[in-house]
Amino acid sequence: MRLLITGAAGFIGSHLVRTILGAGRPLGDDVHVTALDKLTYAGRRENLAPVADEPGFAFVHGDITDAELVNRVMPDHDAVVHLAAESHVDRSIVAAGNFVTTNVLGTSVLLEAALRHGVGPFVHVSTDEVYGSVPTGASREDDPLRPSSPYAASKASSDLLALAHHRTHGLDVRVTRCSNNYGPYQYPEKVIPLFVSRLLGGGTVPLYGDGENVRDWLHVDDHCRALLAVLTRGTPGAVYNIGGGMQLTNRQLTEILLKACGADWDRVEPVADRKGHDRRYCVDWSRIRDDLGYRPMVDFALGIIETVEWYRNNHKVWTPLRQGLPTP
Repeated sequence: MRLLITGAAGFIGSHLVRTILGAGRPLGDDVHVTALDKLTYAGRRENLAPVADEPGFAFVHGDITDAELVNRVMPDHDAVVHLAAESHVDRSIVAAGNFVTTNVLGTSVLLEAALRHGVGPFVHVSTDEVYGSVPTGASREDDPLRPSSPYAASKASSDLLALAHHRTHGLDVRVTRCSNNYGPYQYPEKVIPLFVSRLLGGGTVPLYGDGENVRDWLHVDDHCRALLAVLTRGTPGAVYNIGGGMQLTNRQLTEILLKACGADWDRVEPVADRKGHDRRYCVDWSRIRDDLGYRPMVDFALGIIETVEWYRNNHKVWTPLRQGLPTP
């Protein structure tokens, strides 16, 4: 298999590349991975260093909105896993333009190139945030999309573009919508690495509003296993929710991270709530469980301990990344 992975130097993308080309080789030995990444602030070549010398690995520095580049790269591949995206909600509230450009236009460029060159499956990786806030129950794949933030709206738009290419042109598109990811190598603007890096560095952490917003947590390793299942066994035109099975309020998550970092609540600073902050996300992931046999395997308690230890042991990696981060 010749696989093009966009956003491959980011948190999830680099984990997927390391999984495919690392020990175990879940797609077999005869696999070639092209990692395409613009190397924005959240994408780092260092994330791919463990597999950079593996046979069948190639890196392309480029922007998915560059139609000429994408058209040149696409023909040499059998499938695409599309992870490239602007993804931080707070940044989208301040400036939405980059999110529309990358997430909507960039996805359109990739889809057109895949269609032109007959490349598929095309796994389009999205988010549970497209469903909007869910007071009770769980969002199913056929539920209406009600995004709240500019980020979520841009992802919902790209979902619809991808599915339209399947319905109109027959392109083998498969859409995934995952819950909140965590694990090593995550850029420290997201809540878990932000809190862990600040606590390990002796600082304080910000808690939005009353701290009762609920999120479901998914280890990046489980997410990548699910993506490989969708890539290899998924149904063309289908949408798959990917859940982690660990719902926590932000206050509960804060308590867990404080304990893991040996800190107390005096290190927590309440801050004004985010604009349009969704109260609760929860996805029904019975389709991917029943159809593809997916279940989350990483125990959250163990996953958090291992994640904190990774940040504890890799100060040289994440400390420079915190320079210039906006204050939440």
